[in-house]
Amino acid sequence: MADPATSTPFDLVILGAGSGGYACALRAAQLGMKVALVEEDKIGGTCLHRGCIPTKALLHAAELADGARAGAAHGILTSFEGIDTAALHARKDKVVGQLYKGLTGLIGQAGIEVVAGRGRLVDASTIAVETAEGVRTISAKTVVLATGSYARTLPGVELGPRVMTSDQAMNLETIPQRVAVLGGGVIGVEFASMLRSFGAEVTVVEALDRIVAAEEPSISKHLTREFKKRGITAKTSTRVASVEADDERAVVHLEGGDALEVDLVLVAVGRGPRSEGLGFEEAGVTVDRGFVPTDERLRTSVEGVRAVGDLVPGLQLAHRGFAHGIFVAEDLAGLDPAPVDDVTIPKVTYCDPEIASVGLGTDAAKGAGHDVETVTYPLGGNGRSIIRGTTGSVTLVRAKDGPVLGVHMVGLGVSELISEAQVAVGWEAHPEDIAPLVHAHPSQGEAFGEAAMLAAGRPLHAHA
Repeated sequence: MADPATSTPFDLVILGAGSGGYACALRAAQLGMKVALVEEDKIGGTCLHRGCIPTKALLHAAELADGARAGAAHGILTSFEGIDTAALHARKDKVVGQLYKGLTGLIGQAGIEVVAGRGRLVDASTIAVETAEGVRTISAKTVVLATGSYARTLPGVELGPRVMTSDQAMNLETIPQRVAVLGGGVIGVEFASMLRSFGAEVTVVEALDRIVAAEEPSISKHLTREFKKRGITAKTSTRVASVEADDERAVVHLEGGDALEVDLVLVAVGRGPRSEGLGFEEAGVTVDRGFVPTDERLRTSVEGVRAVGDLVPGLQLAHRGFAHGIFVAEDLAGLDPAPVDDVTIPKVTYCDPEIASVGLGTDAAKGAGHDVETVTYPLGGNGRSIIRGTTGSVTLVRAKDGPVLGVHMVGLGVSELISEAQVAVGWEAHPEDIAPLVHAHPSQGEAFGEAAMLAAGRPLHAHA
């Protein structure tokens, strides 16, 4: 009998079964590789269990709460009576459970060996896993690091019942009356929007001069204005000095002397790469501020070791992880796939109003040496947007007499327009290529078509 402490060599061993890890495993198995997938928690990682899916389930519930408030304006006799948090979380958990069941089924059907336990990189071909039965050593021709990220906190801020990150905030047993959200990035504004819809008074504290600072300034301005209409306060260019909390309340002390007394503090200052204590540096892998730098083919500094997802510097998005995982599997199979380009990866923020963008912003395009033309089509001219009661815009950034370099949108429902925008940017389409395409009426997709027509110099429902 073989020694159970040592596995038969695999073609591929993947450390981490989040978006990047399991996508890599599935594609590699499809391509005929023998794959081991090491995970200390649950297959699906942060995205499925503590991130993308559960938060969007909660944000959908928030949209329904706002719809109940607005029913009378549409002739529907509804009202908002409050939040049943037990039912709220039961629905969220049902969604997660359904997807988890489907994913584990796919993994099993693909013949991927899942090793439950905490893994550590030993060398370029070996992972040691602390399992319930003891340490198991797994050897493979290639190792993929897919350990993901964790919710960052602020120095000196201690987490507890009244101070938490998004990991804990998505399981609130009661809706707090007053909330301070520390951080005005994607996670911060999504939770601010959600909690306001659930009835909380929300203040967002952001150290930079605008919220969602990674987006175009016009989008930040529009979101700030719409948040103000909803009763959400955004304190920008404001730093946190300290946070104190007891059983009854929490107080956020701001630099300059002001203080916010609240029932809950949500720390939403981004996510950090999960690399500490996993043996990377000891095995010779270069680590920079926790991230693992790679070349465009996602090769680390150690031959035979690849890295994918949030661990690699760049956009921290689940779908980037999916793309990385698929790319590595196909590259190992000799299919010579095109590298994943962060510029063509779409970004969506699911607050109300939503934000969606892809490609270069105006300043970035100019910085890249392009002679830039920018047009903006307001959703106020789009029938479906008026019906849905949203305002916002679609902005196209193009090279002068050239292709679309970026698309930047804000408004309820724009998340569903981003795929067409991604195709336009990814295929370097000219507005003149898009303008003749017929968009369904009435749809919000027409707004993208109208923006292209405007950029092509042939506007219909807009002023040139």
